[in-house]
Amino acid sequence: MEAVITVFAVLFVLLVVLGTYATVKAVGAAKRSVDRTIAQGRRTVEDHTLRAKSLTRPGPAGEIAQLRLTLRTSMRSTQDALNAGPAEDASLNESLGLFERLSVHGRELDVVLRHLESEPDRATLTARLPELRTRTERITASADSLRWAARDRASRFAEDDLDALSSQIDIEAGALRHWTHATAQTTAPWPEAPAAGDEAAARRQTWPQEPEAQAITPPTARPTYPWQKKPRPESTT
Repeated sequence: MEAVITVFAVLFVLLVVLGTYATVKAVGAAKRSVDRTIAQGRRTVEDHTLRAKSLTRPGPAGEIAQLRLTLRTSMRSTQDALNAGPAEDASLNESLGLFERLSVHGRELDVVLRHLESEPDRATLTARLPELRTRTERITASADSLRWAARDRASRFAEDDLDALSSQIDIEAGALRHWTHATAQTTAPWPEAPAAGDEAAARRQTWPQEPEAQAITPPTARPTYPWQKKPRPESTT
């Protein structure tokens, strides 16, 4: 009895532990999903704000907003393109490492541009714009190069896989056609049903014919000889 109680206690503890672990995992996944949603919403709001500033603010302030929007769009698109590739691709892993190093420079430039958005000194902004523009172009050019290389690589992999698949399908289709042709040659056709007249003739040829009825002929009279006595007539009395 004590052993049964111990077993049930152990099972109860295991169920509690498993339930707690599943709950923690579910809460963590939900939290990560909420964090991603919040971060994505924040980025969307910031992008719309920068786009509005680049259109509504004339002069250096508007150009600063445009530079920041261009930088963020290029870096985010490159990150998505690199993360979309297969994880086992060694060349892509090297590209991700290079992008992480490039992201350090991009984040530093984004911080500088964000601080300069609220800079009231127009002359300072005008003086720093050429250097900021050059840094933005260099970073975005490198990001664009990585992005397009990753897309070309993914497209090449897709073409190679499609070529291999097409070759396999052609081989299989040829095998199917060969099998159909061979089957048509080796399969004997079913005999056709004989017509009514042919069937009757076949029966006549197969079954033995019955002998025709012969005419009844009287027995042949025995020959009489001279030495034979004539038969005595039978008495009627």
